[in-house]
Amino acid sequence: MAILKASDTVGIHPSALIDPSAELGEGVTVGPFSIIGPGVRIGAGTRIGPQVLIERDTTVGVDCHIYKGAVLGTDPQDLKYAGEPTRLVVGDRTVIREYATLNRGTTKLGYTEVGSDCMLMAYTHVAHDCRLGNHVILSNAVNMAGHVTIGDWVIVGGLTPIHQFVRIGTHAFVGGGSRVAKDIPPYVKAAGSPVQLYGLNSVGLQRRGFSEDVRRELKRAYRLFFASTYNTTQALARARDELRDLPEIEVFLSFFDESERGVSV
Repeated sequence: MAILKASDTVGIHPSALIDPSAELGEGVTVGPFSIIGPGVRIGAGTRIGPQVLIERDTTVGVDCHIYKGAVLGTDPQDLKYAGEPTRLVVGDRTVIREYATLNRGTTKLGYTEVGSDCMLMAYTHVAHDCRLGNHVILSNAVNMAGHVTIGDWVIVGGLTPIHQFVRIGTHAFVGGGSRVAKDIPPYVKAAGSPVQLYGLNSVGLQRRGFSEDVRRELKRAYRLFFASTYNTTQALARARDELRDLPEIEVFLSFFDESERGVSV
């Protein structure tokens, strides 16, 4: 990756401040009064708007768009953090809207990660050691505490706080204004304060090309766990005996095996 300075390209506004150690790929543009600090790497074609701060030790992929006032790569808001070197990593083609804030990790994980093809709308907060998959959409003012994990293709509605260490499984949909204190399984719809489940995310799965057979089997799995008298251990045992051996079913069942905070119902 070529190292560019303001004098090297007309794409960098004269008022922008760029640390000599920062690396900017070809075609990167940087708007007025933005600051790019040490240890930052920006992929080719990424557009950085005005008054953006990328403080330090951050990698941003190619063809991203970071809007006015966004703040990336700042210290984790964790009282145990003592200045250890950690990173923020953002994938390719991700959009970060106005005034979103993304912190670096702590030594617990070492990094905070946002995947590719994501959209983080205005005022979202991604705290230390969070991991977001690909194609994730966080609506306005979603606030994540530390160590949250969000799977691929998840959509979270606006004004939703997410408790630390919570996991949200792939292809789940969380309605706006929810309060997420426990894990949300993959492929489901959830909403409320506290959050409750409202069946399979059937519309989202259909739009993303899941076959009718897979959707039917996931619905059977959902009913075993959330529309029966079985406890989780019993539901897992019956599901492994009765359901077809599909990759999507394994993802669903493994989620319960790995849950530490408990699963929303």
